[in-house]
Amino acid sequence: MIVEIISTGTELLLGHIVNTNTPFLSQQLNRLGFDVLYHSTVGDNKKRMKQVLSTALQRANIIITSGGLGPTQGDITKEVTAELLDLPLFLDGDSAKNIKMFFDKRQLAMPENNLRQAMMPVGAIIIKNECGTAPGVIIEQNSNIIIHLPGPPRELEWMFEYAVVPYLNKRFALQGIIISKILHTYGIGESSLEDKIKDFIISQSNPTIALLAGKDGVIVRLTAKSDTTVNAEHLIAGLEKQLRPRIADYIWGLDNDTIEANIGKILTQKQLTIALAESCTGGLVTSRITDISGSSNYLMGSIICYTNRIKTDFIGVPSQIIMDHGAVSHQTALLLATNIRQKFTATIGMGITGIAGPNGATPTKPVGTVFIAIDGPLGIQCKKYTFNGQRTDIKYRISQAALHMLRQYTLSL
Repeated sequence: MIVEIISTGTELLLGHIVNTNTPFLSQQLNRLGFDVLYHSTVGDNKKRMKQVLSTALQRANIIITSGGLGPTQGDITKEVTAELLDLPLFLDGDSAKNIKMFFDKRQLAMPENNLRQAMMPVGAIIIKNECGTAPGVIIEQNSNIIIHLPGPPRELEWMFEYAVVPYLNKRFALQGIIISKILHTYGIGESSLEDKIKDFIISQSNPTIALLAGKDGVIVRLTAKSDTTVNAEHLIAGLEKQLRPRIADYIWGLDNDTIEANIGKILTQKQLTIALAESCTGGLVTSRITDISGSSNYLMGSIICYTNRIKTDFIGVPSQIIMDHGAVSHQTALLLATNIRQKFTATIGMGITGIAGPNGATPTKPVGTVFIAIDGPLGIQCKKYTFNGQRTDIKYRISQAALHMLRQYTLSL
């Protein structure tokens, strides 16, 4: 069964809100074994919405829309579909009653225009909305099924789980299971990673392999389809076993893992503590570490040493070192790591100094230059990186590099 998901709403096209409904629906439908092959987004325009729906009817068996079921004149999804399929609309008494009850329970007067939400295409299956006022709609038309769901994520997710899933299971029985496994990598580019497993990518069938580059590194997504979850997982496990020897040095986590949580587990298991001196990142690495519950067990403290005076007066970097080598230097980073470790009596100290831009660059130290140092039981390490991008992008990439450097160091202890 081919599925197309259509998101409606001009606010999506303008970027005023983030569309979380499409990822949710895609994930849930894949788990049910349906092939989601198309995503479309269209604004609140009758002509364009009709064009999008017409195209979807030609290439998909099931069309699921989100949004456009509200009470205002801009909510036109049902009306456009009814006109396209030549279905008259009628006022559904039960839906009108449920909407009225929604307002009565909250001791609110129901605006008259909310009755627009009770207007239904003739012959439609109506889905009661337990979380809001907009009922859902299922229309079976020849070989196509159109399912209209409300836009608010809470309403959509409830309605999908408790009404759409039972309907699809009853209507189509078992479609098979589609599951994916994510291998998170760092320290290798997408093209280089592809070269290492290119023969598998060329010959892929089931499971399939996809490489996706993001700000946290390149992920390898393995996807399998089978009649049961166990069989699908077995197919993925077999492929992963073949891939790992080639890319194991770059894999740091699986599925929903985060590098912050990964590091937290290592520090906890090995009973290690850490302190940080951050300059150009402004405390971002510390912030990410504290995103993990229980981080107080291993994070001793942190100082944002944004100015040279803080570097010298509070962390003890000699002013002569900064004069001779610069605040952004191998020497300064090492002293930040060593002195912050001693100041907080931590197992590991980390020092970060760099140029996030757009100002502060020199011919020998362009924007994006950063030095990250670690001092601990294995001795002192310092690495120089050069990142590109906007200021916030550079800061995030520095934090990512620092966390991965910390992970590698702690794994060796």
